[in-house]
Amino acid sequence: MTAPATDRRLSGFSGAGYDKGRGLLTQAAWFAVLNLVFMKWWFPPRLRPPLLRAFGARVGERVLIRHRVRVQWPWKLTVGDDVWVGEDSWLINLEPITIASDVCVSQGAVLCTGSHQRRSPTFEFDNAPIHLAEGSWVAARAMVLRGVTVGAGAVVGAGAVAHRDVPPGVVHTTGGAA
Repeated sequence: MTAPATDRRLSGFSGAGYDKGRGLLTQAAWFAVLNLVFMKWWFPPRLRPPLLRAFGARVGERVLIRHRVRVQWPWKLTVGDDVWVGEDSWLINLEPITIASDVCVSQGAVLCTGSHQRRSPTFEFDNAPIHLAEGSWVAARAMVLRGVTVGAGAVVGAGAVAHRDVPPGVVHTTGGAA
C-alpha cells in the first residue's frame, strides 16, 4: 500500500535552520571566483588550496584538487593532509564537510550535506554534516549523503550511494556492504 502523498506547498518554504555562514558579498565573491577561476583547467592545482584558504577553508598540506571541482561554501570545509579530490567532484556543503588525511574523493563523486524533510508540506531543510575519516575513499561517481560518516579505511564504491554511516574498513557498494 502506498503512503498518502504530502500536500506540498513550496511557496511556504522558509529555509529555517540553514545558515550560509557568510554575507551576500562574500557569497557572490566566492561564486565568481569558483566559476571564473577555481574550476578552470588552466588554473594551477597548487593554487586551489590557498584560494580555498583565502575564503575560510581549513586545508592541509599536499592537497591535490583537480579542475571542475565545485565547493559550495569554502568556509564550511576542512581538509587534512595528502588528500586528493578528482575532477568533476561536487562538495555541496550547506553544513560542514570534514575530510581527514590520506582520503581520496574520486572523479565525479558528490558529497551532499543538504536534504529536505520529505513529510514537511513546505519541504524545509534537513541538512547534516559529512565526515570522511582517515584513509577512506569515495570512488568515482559515488555519493555520500547528509549526516554520513565514512569510517577510517572504508570505501564507498564506484556509483554507490552512502545514505548511512559506513563502518571503518568496510567496502560499501551499490548492493550494500561487502
